[in-house]
Amino acid sequence: MPADPNARVAENAPGSFYVDSSCIDCDVCRDAAPENFTRSFKHAYSYVGKQPETETERIACQEALETCPVDAIGNDG
Repeated sequence: MPADPNARVAENAPGSFYVDSSCIDCDVCRDAAPENFTRSFKHAYSYVGKQPETETERIACQEALETCPVDAIGNDG
């Protein structure tokens, strides 16, 4: 099931990529796109700290979306 845009975590940077509340803090997105995904230590989940600004970052974010084990990453773009 795809990420739920209505369940976005509050810390996401504005833009097309987002993480929803189903994130299990597994590290996959932070490994795939460390420039864009950040960990919330307070809430124990990841979020989009910075939207991709280059094609390389966009590809890395798309890879994170495709490899997320719980489909917690979405892209409205």
